[in-house]
Amino acid sequence: MQNDWNSLLAQPARRDFLRRAGGGFGLLGLASLLDEAGLLTSNLRANSNDGLVDRSLAPMAPRPPHFPAKAKSVIWLFMNGGQSQVDTWDYKPELEKRDGKTLEGFDNKTGFFVDAVGGLMKSPFQFKQYGQSGTWVSEIFPALSKHVDDMAFIHSCFTETNNHAPALFQMNTGMSRMGFPGVGSWVTYGLGSESQNLPGYVVMCDTKGRGLPKGHATNWGAGFLPGVYQGTFLAAQGDPIANLSRLPHMTTAVQRRQLDLIARLNQKHQEQSPEEAELAARIESFELAYRMQTAAPEAFDIESESADTKKLYGLDNDKCSHFGKQALMARRLVERGTRYIQIFSGGMDNQLSWDGHVDIDGNHRQFAEETDVPIAGLITDLKQRGLLESTLIICAGEFGRLPLAQKGAKPGRDHNPNAFTAWFAGGGVKGGTHYGETDEIGHKASVNRVSINDLHATILALLGMDHTKLTYFFNGRNYRLTDVAGEIVKGIIA
Repeated sequence: MQNDWNSLLAQPARRDFLRRAGGGFGLLGLASLLDEAGLLTSNLRANSNDGLVDRSLAPMAPRPPHFPAKAKSVIWLFMNGGQSQVDTWDYKPELEKRDGKTLEGFDNKTGFFVDAVGGLMKSPFQFKQYGQSGTWVSEIFPALSKHVDDMAFIHSCFTETNNHAPALFQMNTGMSRMGFPGVGSWVTYGLGSESQNLPGYVVMCDTKGRGLPKGHATNWGAGFLPGVYQGTFLAAQGDPIANLSRLPHMTTAVQRRQLDLIARLNQKHQEQSPEEAELAARIESFELAYRMQTAAPEAFDIESESADTKKLYGLDNDKCSHFGKQALMARRLVERGTRYIQIFSGGMDNQLSWDGHVDIDGNHRQFAEETDVPIAGLITDLKQRGLLESTLIICAGEFGRLPLAQKGAKPGRDHNPNAFTAWFAGGGVKGGTHYGETDEIGHKASVNRVSINDLHATILALLGMDHTKLTYFFNGRNYRLTDVAGEIVKGIIA
């Protein structure tokens, strides 16, 4: 076998043929294709405080932030479909007073169903104040109501589109068009990962057969960044990651010899073409997959947790155990160094997510029952383990919902890009704070308006990164997550 490998190493490579044939024009064509794919060395370098930093040799190695960070990792709890702010965290007594009345001057194109616009509709849920902060909380969050003094609320968020897919793209990538890197891709590109045996960026979606969010994997893709920074999707059934288990006939020794051969072949080529530093990253991707076969099964083994911990996350309750397992998995991954985790609550279509066009009462009660205990358990567990102060929890969807009724036998609420609430916890935020306001009926953000660019700038700041300096050169310009805008929401930072 050793002689066969040496014989293979001695064979001319296809790139040798391209280099020699036609006076080298074949290699020029290859270089053009590699450049378009973002695989040349010049595209693997980025600006930082210290000038150019080469990420090609170890793309996921941990890197220092621009300034001292308050958070080391992120868990984004994405309320897919668009959670209603006036039925959850943005209490509006004026809606009760004006229930059923027409909203004069309302633009019926604000939402999505222009012919189903009804009058103003009060929340079907009761609100009470909790904590030292006196935060108003909907009755559908009895567990989270106990944690409001750990949470910082931004009530004045707004976005630019009333349609799910572009709104999801904007919230997840900063742009309402597909093809741009997700927040997690930018974070791992800028900081790498503390774990070299597990993915740095992990995504989990609905496990009850309700499908992926609209836009699917585009929401966690790497866009024009190198592919190593895209999110790793954990499957709902079977092995969380494809091919995580070795084939039955494969032994550790045989697999190790295969990887060594691949490394020798790539190293031989790299010596001839040192400018193609992406090869080192490709070698590392094979090595990471190999290491994950040992590390990942242990990390994903939530059955090893105590009975008390499982109960804390609601694993004893069929209504919320699916989301509870994902929240517990997130804690285990953060504990082991994963940098960025996103969990989507709800699936593809209207009543299969927080998209409560019909029966806002039944819709939001159901999804609150699925998430309330697990999220409260996550906050409690991180705090008990001393991880909350270094882990930034974010809870937000793609937009909010209108304070008006969407007509139907059981009225719902249509999309509202003009106002929604996001809350943060841990990771250097000031618990019990409320930033920004909507108008008296929760229709539009009116005080200290916060854009998606502002949210992203704040997330990066809490991780120690200057959003104006985290850039990537592509198609003749430096791109960044926040495009040409973004102001840090300093009012929620401790």
